[in-house]
Amino acid sequence: MSRYNLIHRPRRLRKTEALRNLVRQTQLSVHDLIFPIFVEENLEERKPISSMPGVFRETENSLGEKVKEAENLGIQTIILFGVSHKKDADGSDSLSPDGLLSRMIKKAKNVAPNMNIVADVCFCEYTDHGHCGPIAEDGDVDNDATIENIGKQAVNCAKAGADIIAPSGMMDGQVLSIRESLDEAGFQHIPIMAYSAKFASTYYGPFRDAAGCALGKYEHVAKDRKSYQMDPANGDEAIRETLLDIDEGADMVMVKPGLAYLDILYRVKEAFKMPTFAYHVSGEYAMLKAAAEKGWLDYDTTMMETLLSFKRAGADGIITYTALDAARILANK
Repeated sequence: MSRYNLIHRPRRLRKTEALRNLVRQTQLSVHDLIFPIFVEENLEERKPISSMPGVFRETENSLGEKVKEAENLGIQTIILFGVSHKKDADGSDSLSPDGLLSRMIKKAKNVAPNMNIVADVCFCEYTDHGHCGPIAEDGDVDNDATIENIGKQAVNCAKAGADIIAPSGMMDGQVLSIRESLDEAGFQHIPIMAYSAKFASTYYGPFRDAAGCALGKYEHVAKDRKSYQMDPANGDEAIRETLLDIDEGADMVMVKPGLAYLDILYRVKEAFKMPTFAYHVSGEYAMLKAAAEKGWLDYDTTMMETLLSFKRAGADGIITYTALDAARILANK
């Protein structure tokens, strides 16, 4: 018998697993998971990405197998990133109906017609300088030339079979350009998932290895993306950027990175009540993998706790390199 007269004992509802399940406030489902896939042109065998253990550059042939693996686990949405061997100053291969971007969308859609295929619409994977659009005389990205091209890129993706267009370049006016271009081409039904609050983060480092879009090749070109990706210090600006994308026609919005920006994710969801997504980015994934390999963290439980934190903060879905692992765990519950 306790000598304390406690009326409120929150531990009562934590006593058993059945009680915890009954009162659980946040649920993670396989349908929340968006699986990113890298596809390299002219690759004969899939290639491991050293900075992202467990992640590979797929060949155009192995892409189909990876898509089917995701589908068989119950994942309904993938996002595709190309590693082009036909780079130029403008990223023109991504505008071609026969280019890598179009080919990998067609391949994925043919293999899994019911899968949501998200096209990452940007130029960094297809330009020889690694920036997200053509370069102006001052060495920075030419915003207006980029958004003119990005509308064409979006239409090219829609024609190839993309179900969702996801512009990631953080160019002013990019969502409006895409919406007008899609509508004019008869793709009014294609939704836009805007990378609305994408920060200039060091957490993207391993992605640069994976997608082959590192900067620094040319002296006259900017050495970072800080003139267009957001300052990590600015929360209010993230709200403004998201509002602009919504006003321009975005159907879904995103915060990137995810784990280090849960406050932004929460604010965006609370402010707009829009379908809101988080990107669990490469650096966040790499840190989890590295700690697990050292034996400092348990990979499965820490990974699932991390994904749950995105949901708790307001995410309706999560782009994550852990998608297949999480789907297997969810299937065995």
